[in-house]
This record gives sequence, structure tokens and C-alpha cells, in this order.
Amino acid sequence: MRPLTDHTPKALIPVAGKPLIVYHLEKLSRLDIKNIIINISYLAENIREALGDGTQFDVNITYSYEPEALETGGGINQALPLLGDKPFLVISSDIYTDYDFKNLLYISNNLNKQSDLLAHLILAPNPDYHPKGDFSLGKNGFVKNIPEYTYASMGVIHPDLFLGCQPGRFSVVPLLLKAIANQQVTGELYQGLWHNVGTVEELEKLNP
Repeated sequence: MRPLTDHTPKALIPVAGKPLIVYHLEKLSRLDIKNIIINISYLAENIREALGDGTQFDVNITYSYEPEALETGGGINQALPLLGDKPFLVISSDIYTDYDFKNLLYISNNLNKQSDLLAHLILAPNPDYHPKGDFSLGKNGFVKNIPEYTYASMGVIHPDLFLGCQPGRFSVVPLLLKAIANQQVTGELYQGLWHNVGTVEELEKLNP
């Protein structure tokens, strides 16, 4: 995303005049999801300055600062004391989608009642830059470790997925693969609007 991200973190890159992460905050606020944890590292102060404590979006923002980026697993693991002991929504700040987060809220409540399930992943048709995909869906909605669809960087995770994890930098993928092998991860395919804004080319599709 350089040179755009030389001075602006991806979460604050504007689409149609609004930072990517603000779309998420507004949707979550409308669902009365008020307590939001944001992992920050690169250009962290830019994000703090832009979003503040969340008052302008009618939410309460708490920041989990990573002096060194801890990746997808380490970042969540560090934030667990802030997240509590119930399933929580995980949404990447650099995606743009019209997926209804109300579904994730319903899933989080359902996941909490089924102690054997550790995650629910939203999958999407493969974009051109990721043609092989990540996972597939089997019977009864269980995720399978067979590349077919792309993980859409949003879902619901139970904190027990991180049992035994030590502080530090690591990917969440090995944890998910273990849970998938134990049939503890469900999923769904979303075929609506979804973009992972990781390149200038993807951004130009949204800001022609």
C-alpha cells in the first residue's frame, strides 16, 4: 500500500471519503456493540488521534498496543484480558464489506452455548490475488482444511482457542487448524461485497 501507508495506517485509508475502520465502528455501534478493542502498532498514535476513546462513534474504544506487531495470533492473545471469557467478534480493520455484523453477534451468542466450538469463520469467493483460497466448508457447516474459499478476515472466536499460548508474536492459523481438525470450527460463505484492501489496486476498485 506504499506510499499511502508511509504516513497513514491501513485502518485509516479512506474509501468514499471515510476511513475503513470507521465503517466497522459505525456498524457495530448501530448493533449496540459498544466495547471495542483495537490492536495498534504501526503508526499507533495516528489511530489514537483519529478515533480517540470512541465517543464520536458512540462506542468505547480500548487500545491494545503492540510495540512490535504480534501478528494475528499474538495480538489477540495479548488482548484477551480486555476481551473477557466469552466469544468475541474479530474483524480486520482493512477490509471493506457490506456483510451484516448482526449475524456475527447472533453467532457469538450461539458459540457461547456450545462449549466445544472455538471459532466461526466467514469465507468469501477467492479474489484474483488469492486464487487457491484457504478453507472449505463441509457437512453441517464445519470448516475443512482444504483450500477452496478465502478467509474473509472476520468471524467469532472463543478465548479458549488460545489456552496454553504464551505471550509473543505468532499466527492464529496453527490454532485454527488444530481446532478444525477437531471439528471445533464452523463457517459460512459470504458472496456479497467484500474487499481486503491490501494493495493500491484493490483500493482503486473502491475509489475509481
